[in-house]
Amino acid sequence: MRQNKTAAGHLCAFITILIWGTTFISTKVLLKDFTPVEILFCRFLLGTAALCIVHPRRLRLKDPRQEITFACAGLCGVCLYYLLENIALTYTLASNVGIIVSVSPFFVAILTHLFSDGERPKKRFFLGFAVAVTGIVLININESGAFQLNPKGDLLALCAAIIWAVYSLLSKKISGYGYNTIQATRRIFFYGLLFMVPALCLFGFKPSLSSFKDPVCILNLIYLGLGASAVCFVTWNYAVRCLGAVKTSIYIYLVPVITIVTAVIVLHERLTVIAGVGAALTLAGLIISENRRGA
Repeated sequence: MRQNKTAAGHLCAFITILIWGTTFISTKVLLKDFTPVEILFCRFLLGTAALCIVHPRRLRLKDPRQEITFACAGLCGVCLYYLLENIALTYTLASNVGIIVSVSPFFVAILTHLFSDGERPKKRFFLGFAVAVTGIVLININESGAFQLNPKGDLLALCAAIIWAVYSLLSKKISGYGYNTIQATRRIFFYGLLFMVPALCLFGFKPSLSSFKDPVCILNLIYLGLGASAVCFVTWNYAVRCLGAVKTSIYIYLVPVITIVTAVIVLHERLTVIAGVGAALTLAGLIISENRRGA
């Protein structure tokens, strides 16, 4: 039974990353008609609506104090993480953001070690981390030609990585409450949207209604809202429940690998030797980190 649950957790984590690694195509298409904050709000609003339809029953908390944990999870995992990442992209190279955000498993391990009595990262985790990040650096430098420091944007990306690590711990805590995963995710989305409202006012929220008539925009919003948001957050939170925050976060290493594979298949981009070596190192890092044998 335990093995089946673990296998389900790994499958959910992989499916989540498989979708998240391909969202850049939809986002790239939508940026022609929408601002980043508009895309963010629309996708999570659609995701929340979908989860309400799938599981309309209201979540009744066993302890009112748990509301704080849900609110913090919505603030971190939905609002702050994506806002920081999107703002970082306006100040620094996309490759910088890709590299920096990919180190979030390291922060998950550190925070788990400091604030949790459960998982303890071992030497293999840190070795795998070093190998995977080396591969991710090669992949991203291959795309941009160089890694150029941009303090403001790079610091925002680093903050996003830390914020995601905090969300990982909060989602692990929420999974321990024993609630239905869909209901719990829906509540997290609600708080994420609530905290996003001030950002809409700050950055301006004036989506063109004509854009919603374009079938291409509609399909990409549906993909981001239903797939990347509603489905993926449910599967990710379920994976965290089964595997723990540290083991689940390791799958984040696969995002740039899936991105370059998608670019080759969908956009017909050429796979270079550097990118291929980077992808191989990233996969090797994942395998090393996941290996249970040894220290």
